[in-house]
Amino acid sequence: MNLDFIAALDQIQDEKGIPKELLLEAIEQALISAYRKNFGSGQNVRVEVERDTGEVRVLATRTVVEKVTDPLGQMSLKEAQELLDDVQVGDEVEVEVTPREFGRIAAQTAKQVVVQRIREAERGIIFEEYSSREGDIVTGIVQRMEGRNVLVDLGRAEAILLPSEQSPGERYRQGDRLKLYIVEVRKTTKGPQIFISRTHPGLVKRLFEMEVPEIHDGVVEIKAISREPGSRAKVAVSSNVPHVDPVGACVGPKGVRVQQVVSELRGEKIDIVRWDRDAAAFVGNALSPARTVAVYLDEANRVARVVVPDHQLSLAIGKEGQNARLAARLTGWKIDIRSESQWAEELARAEAEPEVEEAEEGEQAAEEDAVGATLSGGEETEDTT
Repeated sequence: MNLDFIAALDQIQDEKGIPKELLLEAIEQALISAYRKNFGSGQNVRVEVERDTGEVRVLATRTVVEKVTDPLGQMSLKEAQELLDDVQVGDEVEVEVTPREFGRIAAQTAKQVVVQRIREAERGIIFEEYSSREGDIVTGIVQRMEGRNVLVDLGRAEAILLPSEQSPGERYRQGDRLKLYIVEVRKTTKGPQIFISRTHPGLVKRLFEMEVPEIHDGVVEIKAISREPGSRAKVAVSSNVPHVDPVGACVGPKGVRVQQVVSELRGEKIDIVRWDRDAAAFVGNALSPARTVAVYLDEANRVARVVVPDHQLSLAIGKEGQNARLAARLTGWKIDIRSESQWAEELARAEAEPEVEEAEEGEQAAEEDAVGATLSGGEETEDTT
């Protein structure tokens, strides 16, 4: 090692942010192992790298004794006095034992240590960068498929799109550019593992934040999202400024803003509804595009009974119940939908039930009176006889 090597460490410190002293300490520790492996494991040695010149010296610690029985760990008092003036039996003295051919071993070892530390440092930097972005959106390019997993290049790192996080109906080809949601970043011995998603509701939220300045500025707020990836999503929004229409802000002029999000999600339909503090109003809004006539809330069971026009019953329920299902997830209420005619029949039936019960009670009372009269008559006849 020489001045060029020291200059290289200075450059690494400036470009990679790895302290030069940290690298030199790691090199010294690695050189101790290299020396013991090649020149004797029984010695108590330390390696010193000159900070200015790069010169490497191996120093062995030996104990001063009257009679030497272990040449590797001991030295005579006479030898010690040739090196130091004030030395006594029992003292420890450092002696340079640098082998002539140690320079080549030192250079190879130092290179390996520096490369390893640079790799570790870069992994640490990447981990810190992406772990701080959990819950954020990134753009990546599909690199390859490994089984059902999709590996995506994020630029400085590679991320994994697991099958469970892949949107149904989407097909990924090498070179596809995607926007992805960072779910989790794990630290491993092989570097950070970044798990991404195309199905997470947070992806929809982040896409709207990118497309709608009012959301980014905090004027419009996304309150809730429910989603069936690849098919349909519902987004509840509210405005923190009275004169701003939150739904209109998200839709954008001629629908351009919401269409950008739909395009990124490869055609997934999105319903934007107005959030309301009143639960009944919010449930009604959540069933959009269907129009509701009335909403009745059962607070105890958290059930919302919704009445819609007859011709909009199927629209409110949606294909295979999707609209009602998404609305229930969005609001947190169980939703029971009835058409106006069904609701009228239920009300009529409920009103008729008390009258039927009264009539049945009257018939039962008459029967009891008749039985009582019969019993009374029989007793009298028996007495007369």
